[in-house]
Amino acid sequence: MKLLRLAPENTKFPFMRFRRVSYPFSALLSLIAVALFVFKGMNFGIDFAGGTVIELRAKSGAAEVGTLRTIGEGLHLGDIEVQAFGNPADATLRFGLQPGGDVAQQAAVERVRGAVDSYYDLRRVEVVGPRVSNELVQSGTLGVVLSIIAVLSYLWFRFEWQFAIGAVIATMHDLLLTVGFFSITQLEFNTTSIAAILTIVGYSLNETVVVLDRIRENMRKYKKMATAQMVDMSINAVLPRTIMTATTVMLALFALVAFGGQVIRSFSIAMIWGIFVATYSSIFICSPMLIYLGLRNEDADKASRQKHETERKAETAPVQDEATEASGTAPTTPPAAPEKTPAPARKAAGKRAKTRPA
Repeated sequence: MKLLRLAPENTKFPFMRFRRVSYPFSALLSLIAVALFVFKGMNFGIDFAGGTVIELRAKSGAAEVGTLRTIGEGLHLGDIEVQAFGNPADATLRFGLQPGGDVAQQAAVERVRGAVDSYYDLRRVEVVGPRVSNELVQSGTLGVVLSIIAVLSYLWFRFEWQFAIGAVIATMHDLLLTVGFFSITQLEFNTTSIAAILTIVGYSLNETVVVLDRIRENMRKYKKMATAQMVDMSINAVLPRTIMTATTVMLALFALVAFGGQVIRSFSIAMIWGIFVATYSSIFICSPMLIYLGLRNEDADKASRQKHETERKAETAPVQDEATEASGTAPTTPPAAPEKTPAPARKAAGKRAKTRPA
Protein backbone atom coordinates (compact mmCIF):
# COMPACT_ATOMS: atom_id res chain seq x y z
CA MET A 1 0.00 0.00 0.00
CA LYS A 2 1.34 3.41 -0.96
CA LEU A 3 1.85 5.79 1.95
CA LEU A 4 0.17 9.18 2.07
CA ARG A 5 2.56 12.06 1.43
CA LEU A 6 1.56 15.65 2.09
CA ALA A 7 4.80 17.03 0.62
CA PRO A 8 6.86 15.79 -2.33
CA GLU A 9 10.23 14.27 -1.66
CA ASN A 10 13.53 15.89 -2.63
CA THR A 11 12.12 19.41 -2.75
CA LYS A 12 14.52 22.23 -3.57
CA PHE A 13 12.56 25.31 -2.60
CA PRO A 14 14.87 28.35 -2.05
CA PHE A 15 13.60 29.49 1.36
CA MET A 16 16.57 31.76 2.05
CA ARG A 17 15.75 33.95 -0.94
CA PHE A 18 12.76 35.27 1.04
CA ARG A 19 14.71 36.24 4.16
CA ARG A 20 14.92 39.87 3.03
CA VAL A 21 11.12 39.91 2.87
CA SER A 22 10.22 37.75 5.86
CA TYR A 23 12.15 39.83 8.39
CA PRO A 24 10.54 43.21 7.60
CA PHE A 25 7.14 41.51 7.38
CA SER A 26 7.55 39.82 10.77
CA ALA A 27 8.91 43.01 12.34
CA LEU A 28 5.84 44.90 11.12
CA LEU A 29 3.49 42.25 12.54
CA SER A 30 5.33 42.33 15.87
CA LEU A 31 5.01 46.12 16.10
CA ILE A 32 1.29 45.86 15.32
CA ALA A 33 0.90 43.21 18.04
CA VAL A 34 2.61 45.43 20.62
CA ALA A 35 0.46 48.40 19.61
CA LEU A 36 -2.73 46.34 19.92
CA PHE A 37 -1.71 45.11 23.35
CA VAL A 38 -0.93 48.64 24.57
CA PHE A 39 -3.86 50.55 23.08
CA LYS A 40 -6.62 47.93 22.71
CA GLY A 41 -5.74 45.59 25.54
CA MET A 42 -6.79 42.02 26.27
CA ASN A 43 -10.15 40.52 27.07
CA PHE A 44 -9.14 39.20 30.50
CA GLY A 45 -11.28 36.44 31.95
CA ILE A 46 -12.46 36.03 35.50
CA ASP A 47 -9.08 34.68 36.60
CA PHE A 48 -7.39 37.99 35.75
CA ALA A 49 -10.16 40.60 35.85
CA GLY A 50 -11.81 39.40 39.05
CA GLY A 51 -15.34 38.18 39.74
CA THR A 52 -17.43 35.96 42.00
CA VAL A 53 -17.12 32.23 42.67
CA ILE A 54 -20.16 30.31 43.90
CA GLU A 55 -19.76 26.76 45.19
CA LEU A 56 -22.83 24.60 44.60
CA ARG A 57 -23.90 21.13 45.74
CA ALA A 58 -26.70 19.18 44.10
CA LYS A 59 -29.58 18.30 46.41
CA SER A 60 -29.96 14.93 44.74
CA GLY A 61 -27.74 13.05 42.30
CA ALA A 62 -24.77 14.50 40.46
CA ALA A 63 -24.22 18.09 39.39
CA GLU A 64 -25.08 18.74 35.75
CA VAL A 65 -22.33 21.02 34.47
CA GLY A 66 -23.99 21.56 31.10
CA THR A 67 -27.31 22.52 32.67
CA LEU A 68 -25.62 24.93 35.07
CA ARG A 69 -23.77 26.58 32.20
CA THR A 70 -27.02 27.00 30.26
CA ILE A 71 -28.72 28.56 33.29
CA GLY A 72 -25.81 30.94 33.86
CA GLU A 73 -25.70 32.08 30.24
CA GLY A 74 -29.44 32.73 30.37
CA LEU A 75 -28.91 35.20 33.24
CA HIS A 76 -26.74 37.43 30.99
CA LEU A 77 -24.00 37.96 33.54
CA GLY A 78 -21.16 38.04 31.05
CA ASP A 79 -18.57 35.28 30.90
CA ILE A 80 -19.67 32.20 32.86
CA GLU A 81 -17.37 29.37 33.93
CA VAL A 82 -18.77 26.16 35.38
CA GLN A 83 -16.52 23.37 36.61
CA ALA A 84 -17.04 20.14 38.52
CA PHE A 85 -14.74 19.39 41.45
CA GLY A 86 -14.53 17.02 44.40
CA ASN A 87 -17.37 14.52 44.51
CA PRO A 88 -19.90 14.28 41.62
CA ALA A 89 -22.45 16.45 43.43
CA ASP A 90 -20.18 19.53 43.72
CA ALA A 91 -19.60 22.26 41.11
CA THR A 92 -18.44 25.87 40.96
CA LEU A 93 -19.99 28.71 38.99
CA ARG A 94 -17.95 31.84 38.29
CA PHE A 95 -18.92 35.11 36.62
CA GLY A 96 -17.10 38.37 36.10
CA LEU A 97 -17.45 41.80 37.68
CA GLN A 98 -20.77 43.49 36.99
CA PRO A 99 -21.09 47.18 36.08
CA GLY A 100 -22.47 49.03 39.10
CA GLY A 101 -20.08 48.03 41.86
CA ASP A 102 -20.77 45.87 44.90
CA VAL A 103 -24.54 46.38 44.73
CA ALA A 104 -24.74 45.00 41.19
CA GLN A 105 -22.43 42.12 42.11
CA GLN A 106 -24.60 41.14 45.08
CA ALA A 107 -27.71 41.37 42.90
CA ALA A 108 -26.10 38.99 40.41
CA VAL A 109 -25.43 36.49 43.22
CA GLU A 110 -29.08 36.64 44.23
CA ARG A 111 -30.17 36.04 40.66
CA VAL A 112 -28.01 32.93 40.50
CA ARG A 113 -29.40 31.77 43.84
CA GLY A 114 -32.96 32.17 42.61
CA ALA A 115 -32.25 30.29 39.37
CA VAL A 116 -30.62 27.21 40.95
CA ASP A 117 -32.21 27.16 44.41
CA SER A 118 -34.60 24.34 43.50
CA TYR A 119 -31.80 21.90 42.63
CA TYR A 120 -28.62 23.18 44.33
CA ASP A 121 -27.48 24.53 47.67
CA LEU A 122 -25.12 27.52 47.76
CA ARG A 123 -22.31 26.42 50.07
CA ARG A 124 -19.85 29.28 49.55
CA VAL A 125 -19.73 32.66 47.81
CA GLU A 126 -16.28 34.21 47.33
CA VAL A 127 -15.15 37.35 45.52
CA VAL A 128 -11.94 37.17 43.47
CA GLY A 129 -10.44 40.64 43.64
CA PRO A 130 -7.85 42.38 41.45
CA ARG A 131 -5.07 41.55 43.92
CA VAL A 132 -5.38 37.83 43.17
CA SER A 133 -5.66 38.62 39.46
CA ASN A 134 -2.40 40.59 39.49
CA GLU A 135 -0.65 37.69 41.19
CA LEU A 136 -1.90 35.37 38.43
CA VAL A 137 -0.57 37.73 35.75
CA GLN A 138 2.82 37.94 37.45
CA SER A 139 3.02 34.18 37.94
CA GLY A 140 2.12 33.49 34.31
CA THR A 141 4.63 36.02 32.98
CA LEU A 142 7.35 34.67 35.28
CA GLY A 143 6.68 31.13 34.05
CA VAL A 144 7.04 32.16 30.39
CA VAL A 145 10.26 34.13 31.06
CA LEU A 146 11.87 31.30 33.05
CA SER A 147 11.01 28.78 30.35
CA ILE A 148 12.68 30.96 27.70
CA ILE A 149 15.82 31.37 29.84
CA ALA A 150 15.99 27.61 30.42
CA VAL A 151 15.67 26.93 26.70
CA LEU A 152 18.36 29.51 25.88
CA SER A 153 20.75 27.83 28.31
CA TYR A 154 20.05 24.36 26.92
CA LEU A 155 20.47 25.36 23.27
CA TRP A 156 23.65 27.30 24.06
CA PHE A 157 25.08 24.19 25.70
CA ARG A 158 23.73 21.72 23.12
CA PHE A 159 24.49 23.73 19.97
CA GLU A 160 26.44 26.89 19.14
CA TRP A 161 25.51 30.33 20.47
CA GLN A 162 24.12 31.36 17.07
CA PHE A 163 21.58 28.52 17.30
CA ALA A 164 20.48 29.59 20.79
CA ILE A 165 19.95 33.24 19.83
CA GLY A 166 18.07 32.29 16.67
CA ALA A 167 15.76 29.97 18.61
CA VAL A 168 15.00 32.58 21.27
CA ILE A 169 14.27 35.28 18.66
CA ALA A 170 11.88 32.91 16.88
CA THR A 171 10.17 32.06 20.19
CA MET A 172 9.75 35.72 21.14
CA HIS A 173 8.31 36.34 17.67
CA ASP A 174 5.72 33.60 18.29
CA LEU A 175 4.81 35.03 21.71
CA LEU A 176 4.31 38.55 20.38
CA LEU A 177 2.12 37.41 17.50
CA THR A 178 0.06 35.20 19.82
CA VAL A 179 -0.55 38.09 22.22
CA GLY A 180 -1.53 40.26 19.26
CA PHE A 181 -3.92 37.53 18.11
CA PHE A 182 -5.64 37.51 21.52
CA SER A 183 -5.89 41.29 21.40
CA ILE A 184 -7.31 41.62 17.89
CA THR A 185 -9.79 38.75 18.27
CA GLN A 186 -10.72 39.62 21.89
CA LEU A 187 -10.73 35.97 22.88
CA GLU A 188 -11.03 35.50 26.61
CA PHE A 189 -7.58 35.45 28.17
CA ASN A 190 -7.49 33.26 31.28
CA THR A 191 -5.30 30.62 32.88
CA THR A 192 -6.16 28.25 30.03
CA SER A 193 -4.68 30.81 27.63
CA ILE A 194 -1.44 30.79 29.65
CA ALA A 195 -1.35 27.02 29.14
CA ALA A 196 -1.87 27.58 25.41
CA ILE A 197 1.05 30.05 25.26
CA LEU A 198 3.38 27.65 27.07
CA THR A 199 2.29 24.85 24.73
CA ILE A 200 3.00 27.06 21.71
CA VAL A 201 6.46 27.83 23.12
CA GLY A 202 7.16 24.11 23.47
CA TYR A 203 5.93 23.31 19.95
CA SER A 204 7.90 26.20 18.44
CA LEU A 205 11.11 25.09 20.14
CA ASN A 206 10.56 21.51 19.05
CA GLU A 207 10.22 22.54 15.40
CA THR A 208 13.20 24.87 15.68
CA VAL A 209 15.47 22.25 17.24
CA VAL A 210 14.57 19.76 14.49
CA VAL A 211 15.65 22.23 11.81
CA LEU A 212 18.77 23.29 13.70
CA ASP A 213 19.86 19.71 14.25
CA ARG A 214 19.65 18.99 10.52
CA ILE A 215 21.59 22.18 9.75
CA ARG A 216 24.35 21.17 12.16
CA GLU A 217 24.49 17.70 10.61
CA ASN A 218 24.82 19.12 7.09
CA MET A 219 27.51 21.55 8.26
CA ARG A 220 29.72 18.60 9.09
CA LYS A 221 28.81 16.66 5.94
CA TYR A 222 29.02 19.41 3.31
CA LYS A 223 31.95 21.58 4.36
CA LYS A 224 32.43 23.27 0.98
CA MET A 225 28.77 24.22 0.48
CA ALA A 226 27.62 27.81 0.83
CA THR A 227 25.72 28.58 4.05
CA ALA A 228 22.46 29.69 2.42
CA GLN A 229 22.42 26.65 0.16
CA MET A 230 23.10 24.35 3.11
CA VAL A 231 20.26 25.90 5.15
CA ASP A 232 17.86 25.50 2.21
CA MET A 233 18.83 21.87 1.83
CA SER A 234 18.32 21.24 5.56
CA ILE A 235 14.86 22.82 5.60
CA ASN A 236 13.78 20.90 2.51
CA ALA A 237 14.98 17.68 4.13
CA VAL A 238 12.70 18.13 7.17
CA LEU A 239 9.81 19.73 5.26
CA PRO A 240 7.72 16.53 4.89
CA ARG A 241 8.05 15.86 8.63
CA THR A 242 7.10 19.47 9.47
CA ILE A 243 4.01 19.44 7.27
CA MET A 244 2.88 16.05 8.57
CA THR A 245 3.27 17.10 12.22
CA ALA A 246 1.48 20.43 11.75
CA THR A 247 -1.39 18.79 9.84
CA THR A 248 -1.90 16.12 12.50
CA VAL A 249 -2.03 18.67 15.31
CA MET A 250 -4.33 20.95 13.30
CA LEU A 251 -6.85 18.17 12.76
CA ALA A 252 -7.01 17.50 16.51
CA LEU A 253 -7.38 21.21 17.28
CA PHE A 254 -10.17 21.72 14.75
CA ALA A 255 -12.01 18.83 16.40
CA LEU A 256 -11.60 20.54 19.80
CA VAL A 257 -12.94 23.82 18.42
CA ALA A 258 -15.97 22.09 16.92
CA PHE A 259 -16.83 19.68 19.74
CA GLY A 260 -14.80 20.79 22.80
CA GLY A 261 -17.27 23.36 24.04
CA GLN A 262 -16.86 26.86 25.38
CA VAL A 263 -14.43 25.93 28.16
CA ILE A 264 -11.45 25.18 25.91
CA ARG A 265 -12.50 27.23 22.88
CA SER A 266 -9.95 30.01 23.44
CA PHE A 267 -7.24 27.41 24.09
CA SER A 268 -7.98 25.56 20.83
CA ILE A 269 -8.18 28.66 18.63
CA ALA A 270 -4.99 30.10 20.11
CA MET A 271 -3.21 26.79 19.52
CA ILE A 272 -4.26 26.74 15.84
CA TRP A 273 -2.75 30.20 15.37
CA GLY A 274 0.31 29.22 17.38
CA ILE A 275 1.04 26.10 15.29
CA PHE A 276 0.91 28.14 12.10
CA VAL A 277 3.18 30.88 13.51
CA ALA A 278 5.64 28.37 15.04
CA THR A 279 6.06 26.54 11.73
CA TYR A 280 6.62 29.85 9.93
CA SER A 281 9.17 31.14 12.44
CA SER A 282 11.25 27.96 12.46
CA ILE A 283 11.79 28.33 8.70
CA PHE A 284 11.78 32.07 7.98
CA ILE A 285 12.97 33.58 11.29
CA CYS A 286 15.34 31.22 13.07
CA SER A 287 17.14 29.73 10.05
CA PRO A 288 18.03 33.03 8.30
CA MET A 289 19.24 34.38 11.65
CA LEU A 290 22.13 31.90 11.49
CA ILE A 291 23.35 33.62 8.33
CA TYR A 292 23.05 37.10 9.82
CA LEU A 293 24.88 36.01 12.98
CA GLY A 294 27.88 34.88 10.95
CA LEU A 295 27.51 31.10 11.01
CA ARG A 296 30.13 30.38 8.34
CA ASN A 297 32.14 27.30 7.56
CA GLU A 298 35.87 28.10 7.23
CA ASP A 299 36.40 25.46 4.52
CA ALA A 300 33.45 26.82 2.55
CA ASP A 301 34.77 30.37 2.82
CA LYS A 302 38.26 29.29 1.73
CA ALA A 303 36.90 27.39 -1.25
CA SER A 304 34.74 30.37 -2.17
CA ARG A 305 37.74 32.72 -2.07
CA GLN A 306 39.84 30.36 -4.20
CA LYS A 307 37.03 30.07 -6.74
CA HIS A 308 36.66 33.84 -6.86
CA GLU A 309 40.41 34.30 -7.37
CA THR A 310 40.47 31.74 -10.21
CA GLU A 311 37.55 33.43 -11.95
CA ARG A 312 39.24 36.83 -11.58
CA LYS A 313 42.46 35.55 -13.16
CA ALA A 314 40.51 33.91 -15.99
CA GLU A 315 38.76 37.21 -16.70
CA THR A 316 41.95 39.34 -16.70
CA ALA A 317 43.99 37.01 -18.99
CA PRO A 318 41.95 37.62 -22.21
CA VAL A 319 42.11 41.38 -21.57
CA GLN A 320 45.93 41.33 -21.62
CA ASP A 321 46.01 39.29 -24.85
CA GLU A 322 43.64 41.72 -26.57
CA ALA A 323 45.82 44.69 -25.53
CA THR A 324 48.92 43.04 -27.03
CA GLU A 325 47.19 42.38 -30.35
CA ALA A 326 45.85 45.94 -30.52
CA SER A 327 49.34 47.47 -30.13
CA GLY A 328 50.58 45.63 -33.29
CA THR A 329 54.09 45.09 -31.93
CA ALA A 330 55.82 41.81 -31.78
CA PRO A 331 57.53 40.72 -28.62
CA THR A 332 60.82 42.62 -28.26
CA THR A 333 64.07 40.67 -28.74
CA PRO A 334 67.60 41.90 -28.00
CA PRO A 335 69.45 43.23 -31.12
CA ALA A 336 71.96 40.91 -32.72
CA ALA A 337 75.62 41.60 -31.94
CA PRO A 338 77.68 43.01 -34.88
CA GLU A 339 79.79 40.49 -36.73
CA LYS A 340 83.47 40.70 -36.00
CA THR A 341 85.82 41.28 -38.91
CA PRO A 342 88.67 38.77 -39.18
CA ALA A 343 92.14 40.03 -38.16
CA PRO A 344 93.89 39.66 -41.67
CA ALA A 345 91.08 41.61 -43.30
CA ARG A 346 91.52 44.45 -40.79
CA LYS A 347 95.31 44.65 -41.57
CA ALA A 348 94.72 44.71 -45.35
CA ALA A 349 92.20 47.47 -44.96
CA GLY A 350 94.69 49.46 -42.91
CA LYS A 351 97.38 49.15 -45.58
CA ARG A 352 95.02 50.30 -48.36
CA ALA A 353 94.12 53.28 -46.27
CA LYS A 354 97.78 54.25 -45.90
CA THR A 355 98.66 53.94 -49.62
CA ARG A 356 95.61 55.96 -50.68
CA PRO A 357 96.68 59.41 -52.02
CA ALA A 358 95.82 62.45 -49.96
